[in-house]
Amino acid sequence: MSEKHLVKTLDKVVVRFSGDSGDGMQLAGNIFTNVSAALGCRVSTFPDYPAEIRAPQGSLSGVSGFQVCVGRDVHTPGDECDVLVAMNPAALKQNIRFLRRGGTVIVDIDSFREADLRKALFATDDAFAELGIDSNCVLQVPVTQMTRDALADTGLDNKSVLKCRNIFALGLVCWLFDRPLDEAIAHLGSKFARKPAIFEANRRVLQAGFDYGHNVHASVSTYRIESESTRPGVYTDINGNTATAWGLIMASEKSGLPLFLGSYPITPATDILHELAKRKDLGVKAVQMEDEIAGVCSAIGAAFAGNLAVTSTSGPGLALKSEGIGLAVMAELPLVVIDVQRGGPSTGLPTKTEQTDLMQALYGRNGESPLVVLAASTPTDCFDMAFEACRLAVEHMTPVILLTDAFIGNGASAWRVPEPDEYPAIRAPRVPDALRESGTWQPFCRDEATLARYWAVPGTEGLAHRIGGLEKDYNSGAISTDAANHEKMVETRREKIARVAADIPPLEVMCDTEADTLLVGWGGTCGHLHSAADELCAAGQPTAFAHFRYINPLPANTAEVLRRYKRVVVAELNSGMMADWLQCHFPDVDIRRINKVQGQPFLVGELVERMTAIAREA
Repeated sequence: MSEKHLVKTLDKVVVRFSGDSGDGMQLAGNIFTNVSAALGCRVSTFPDYPAEIRAPQGSLSGVSGFQVCVGRDVHTPGDECDVLVAMNPAALKQNIRFLRRGGTVIVDIDSFREADLRKALFATDDAFAELGIDSNCVLQVPVTQMTRDALADTGLDNKSVLKCRNIFALGLVCWLFDRPLDEAIAHLGSKFARKPAIFEANRRVLQAGFDYGHNVHASVSTYRIESESTRPGVYTDINGNTATAWGLIMASEKSGLPLFLGSYPITPATDILHELAKRKDLGVKAVQMEDEIAGVCSAIGAAFAGNLAVTSTSGPGLALKSEGIGLAVMAELPLVVIDVQRGGPSTGLPTKTEQTDLMQALYGRNGESPLVVLAASTPTDCFDMAFEACRLAVEHMTPVILLTDAFIGNGASAWRVPEPDEYPAIRAPRVPDALRESGTWQPFCRDEATLARYWAVPGTEGLAHRIGGLEKDYNSGAISTDAANHEKMVETRREKIARVAADIPPLEVMCDTEADTLLVGWGGTCGHLHSAADELCAAGQPTAFAHFRYINPLPANTAEVLRRYKRVVVAELNSGMMADWLQCHFPDVDIRRINKVQGQPFLVGELVERMTAIAREA
């Protein structure tokens, strides 16, 4: 058979790896993503972890998934997958709903024994017929046995051999989608750099999976995925938590301030702490504190001492940090608080995604405690918004809460490593020489344009002072209980945040800007909403799209944008928090709502369906 008959060219393709939580599906998916990004493809991933910690092997509750879309014009991991890799019956049963009609299923047939089927609660011995899967779409591969055969002479124990099954599946998928193995081998070499025997075993199994695909090509076509024309540079795939950590490091570099992270481990934010703990070579001080309160308080102390101070957490931790954040508001210290949102309330759904911390970020402190609230929109945007959070915190002397979420924190996109000169210098508002030399400086002297107080680092001659959580006199900074002064300080702190609007970009409208309907989102829903707007426009339903990354204050042109449209539809993964925030600011705007609170991201199809229903109602 000729090459042109074997290879089909696609604009993009979606692959979903699934198996037990210990089967290495995240590793296989990440390597496939890295290989595709290196070839110039755009990528978007969705790691779907089980909520249970190592549920019983082969059980429905212990299935782990990793979905990735690679190719051109990629905004989401895809609603449905073209190829589903299922390492056991439970993985097949839990993930078959994600397979598009006519898609391909690759299974490890060695794991479909009677006992495996019973663990997955199948009623019959034919899992494929029971699930209504066309047998012509199933590639039954003896993954376990072929992995054993490939490693028969290595001397590895059975447990170590079975841990390589995921890499056999990866090799087969690499063949199926015309991915060269060199890049995958390089990633395996990095992963197992200190375990040469394990690296060699995985390299052999990877090749065995690739060769198996080549040997059965008569029944399965390969696919060539189109790449995009990209700006010259170094590309890699990066997840949101890593991008956040690197954005903080860039901000430290551009501000000349040492980076301090005071944090406590919490899913799904812990990887930020892990990544920064590796960067002692860049002067980063990452400290794991005994609890969330200690984490934020250590960061406040670091900010007082002149550091670029950060604390990271998820929703439950943000609640514990609330009084400390209020102290930073009162002291008017630069502090960046990163909240990687997860399903709640309370402990909730630690491995699932939601956007349910917005009101907590806006209002979750006692008293009048305004601060800046930002939201990253994609995994790679986490880098830019972490940098921006630091810039606004330092230059405006305020706490800033940066909201990401589990979907973009764990998900990955292709990212071009930036050059240092692509980002502006961050300039701390130091005490002017004239104030210091004249002896007229007080701790709450302010810049007249921004109302930010000057940052007097302890130890600087002539700038000795102390600040705390009690109200201060507007002029001297001394403790004050005067009623009129308290109101003046509250108004000053509110106005200081309002003036940040002059230092952020305007709200941009995309897709069909002349439409009657504006679809609005914020945070990690960006890719799904953008794709939905594109599909609606292509189907003859004109739709404009705007996405908020700056939430408090809102961009200066927000009122003008919203009032331009007959109806504004706010789609978010909560019960309507952003819709409420916009409605209270702009009560004259017709705001409709699309809400989902299931611990899962939107599907583009469901957004299109809901938008179409709203259009009919109008």
